[in-house]
Amino acid sequence: MYNIDTSLIKMLTDHYWIKRDKIVEKRTHNGRLFFDKYEKINEKLTNQIITQHLKGEITVAHSLINSRNKVENIVIDYNGRNTERFWHRAQLLLREEGFINFTAYESKTPGHLHVYIHKGHTTIQEAYQIGKMISAKLAQRLPREWKIFPDPDIPQEFNILALPYKLYNKERGASWSKHM
Repeated sequence: MYNIDTSLIKMLTDHYWIKRDKIVEKRTHNGRLFFDKYEKINEKLTNQIITQHLKGEITVAHSLINSRNKVENIVIDYNGRNTERFWHRAQLLLREEGFINFTAYESKTPGHLHVYIHKGHTTIQEAYQIGKMISAKLAQRLPREWKIFPDPDIPQEFNILALPYKLYNKERGASWSKHM
């Protein structure tokens, strides 16, 4: 779709979200008040919009949950200070748990990563469980500097992520497993 390898992300392209400078909507979820700065645009995500995003003219996000409550990717949004250490630990954990396709992309903020775990058609409940398990296992070895998406503690409309800016690292297939 654009100049970095996003083929396995399987983004929903029938709509997208644009970040606005003002609060678009207020929502209540599980007794908490959320302020939404992203506006949903019910148009196809095009290369022109993606180019504007990459140039920094607009901030575009994509949904993680489709209309049938299925998830293609579980994402670790790392916002810490030690990217190399986090990537190494996450990579080892994901391999150990049997995930063979995952990719890390750099976000707008230098040193922050979005690690997409390419799971395929997964129910939202299963995605929540897998996310909690991965987060708990990472927390055994690292300070908690990440958030897992999709997140059951926020409204479904907030389970969105800004489009990736640059490829950080990727893992494809099980070529490493023959050495174990």
